[in-house]
Amino acid sequence: SSSVDQTYTEIVVVRHGETYWNAERKIQGHIDVELNDAGRQQAVRVCVFYFFNSFVFLILLVVKHLGDMQGLVYQEASKIRPIAYKAFLSNRTDVDIPGGGESLDKLYDRCTSALQRIGDKHKGGGLFHYMVSTALGVIRSLYERARPKARKVDKILTTSVSVFRLFDGDKWRIHVWGDMTHLDQTGFLKSGFGGDRTSG
Repeated sequence: SSSVDQTYTEIVVVRHGETYWNAERKIQGHIDVELNDAGRQQAVRVCVFYFFNSFVFLILLVVKHLGDMQGLVYQEASKIRPIAYKAFLSNRTDVDIPGGGESLDKLYDRCTSALQRIGDKHKGGGLFHYMVSTALGVIRSLYERARPKARKVDKILTTSVSVFRLFDGDKWRIHVWGDMTHLDQTGFLKSGFGGDRTSG
């Protein structure tokens, strides 16, 4: 490959481990919920695997604020907060969720610009590694930035690992998507709440 292709910032993006609320199908948003036993095992596995592979910078990207939907069990949300529920499931990207929640457009702008700033710090300076821990809405936004014409992502599993490469000229590439090999011995819930469109 050319010398230009060798100059990029590599960012490993990891979805957080399973939480108690994921298992209970509660919507989290900005609420900091403790990892359950499975989530702690997942987190240990991903940290051991990646920290021993030289990814030394850990950054947390703040997740999407889901307003009045936060803390609700998904099946009950439509009855308890019908207006927020409608906004939450809206296909429009400019709709804010009542109660201080973010629109998809605001989430996209905030998260992609944060990663771009990391890449801009090292333009023309060789290869740099970062590790980012975050939630699925953020990861979806990053995917759309790297592959704007691709089909939208259906499921993003807990502690799945994706690797983004940010090149000079604001070019993004996905080097790895949704890798779960670090959980070969630990296991995970393939049907677990929190990985699809109806979660937070």
